[in-house]
Amino acid sequence: MLELPVSISKAKTSPGCSAGGARLFSLLRALRHRNFQLFFWGQLLSLVGTWMQSVALSWLVYRLTGSSFLLGLVGFASQFPIFLAAPLGGMLADRRNRRYLVMGTQVASMILALLLAVLTLRDVVQVWHVFVLSLLLGVVNAVDIPARQSFLIELVGRDDLMNAIALNSTIFNGARTIGPAIAGVLVARLGEGWCFFVNGISYIAVIAGLLMMRLPSSAPALRSAPLAHLTEGVRFAWRTYPIRTLLILVGIVSLVAMPYTILIPLFADRILHSGAKGLGVLMCATGLGAVLGALTLAAKTRVHGLGRWVALSCCGFGASLFLFAFSINFALSVALLIPAGFCMMVQMASCNTLIQAMVPDNLRGRIMALYSMMFMGMAPIGALLGGAVAARIGAPFTVAAGALVAVCSSVLFTAQLPKMRMRAGRLIVTQAKEYRDALEKMTA
Repeated sequence: MLELPVSISKAKTSPGCSAGGARLFSLLRALRHRNFQLFFWGQLLSLVGTWMQSVALSWLVYRLTGSSFLLGLVGFASQFPIFLAAPLGGMLADRRNRRYLVMGTQVASMILALLLAVLTLRDVVQVWHVFVLSLLLGVVNAVDIPARQSFLIELVGRDDLMNAIALNSTIFNGARTIGPAIAGVLVARLGEGWCFFVNGISYIAVIAGLLMMRLPSSAPALRSAPLAHLTEGVRFAWRTYPIRTLLILVGIVSLVAMPYTILIPLFADRILHSGAKGLGVLMCATGLGAVLGALTLAAKTRVHGLGRWVALSCCGFGASLFLFAFSINFALSVALLIPAGFCMMVQMASCNTLIQAMVPDNLRGRIMALYSMMFMGMAPIGALLGGAVAARIGAPFTVAAGALVAVCSSVLFTAQLPKMRMRAGRLIVTQAKEYRDALEKMTA
């Protein structure tokens, strides 16, 4: 069931292995699980295609309309359904077999991408086509994200869950660097339609990996009516103080601080005077910082101390953004976005890990749906608010205000840490014991 890549296995088993080999094993330890290997490589290929489509879609809308407002509206249409429909996706993740559910979302995403490719390559695509397909993709993602997040523990178990979350974040942000670069070449030479086509066929890698996994095929037992099942997860999150606090922190930061990403073009053009090339460098700096943050978290072997990591990274994210907001030097701005991306990734992935460590498995999908609402569902609302505020007071003051809120939130969160630590510790110990007991029953 468990297979170790040769390089990782040697790092663990050789008596004379180097310290570097041991660190490499610790960094990649989730890849010793065959099922996660299949998931990891499939996701890497698919996410490159996803980022290719994202860039090509933006360029297509801008080419068809020349409107920055419609450009933002398409992004809103693709993300806002996550805020509305994620609870339903989480309910399905707890009531259905998660592997088959993820497989279904990947097939649906593939169909939407190929349909967009056909419309574009035949030169019949219109803006309303893009809006409808973006909206449908948002609905699919509302089911896919909580299902995929809650599926990770089935691939690696509780001990390697934190590493799996961090490695999953690494490939997401790594693809964010690779995908746009490939898309730029394809759009310039062949057009947007081929990016959509490549994205469509990239889903085959994920679907094939899911089919090759060796997992129990039974679905969770249905214990209550759908509405009661849905509200059960919300009640648990609200009544569980550490989880409620983490979700609120994620939601606040996503709402007020994350909108800096949509304002970066204004900084590149009007403040730093670096044009489209400078915009690409600024975006890559954020992605590089995020990859480094995910790898740093991947090297951590225990959840102990993650609450402090959340507080420090939230504060670091706000401080970096505040300095970036008033920088007029391009090199300094690039340098400041690296720690901003680093701290953002450490905070969000640490919150994800802590929540998953505290939640019972039968509630995992619904709680991760709430996390998705706070992290990704708040982003489009924040983007609209950020754009409106920036139109009145300017991009630098908008970003600076959001950064200050993030720093203040970090201070308030730090004040709650002693109270949270005791309750979170009891929850983590309880869930770990229940997981071990369930594992023993399965292997008996």
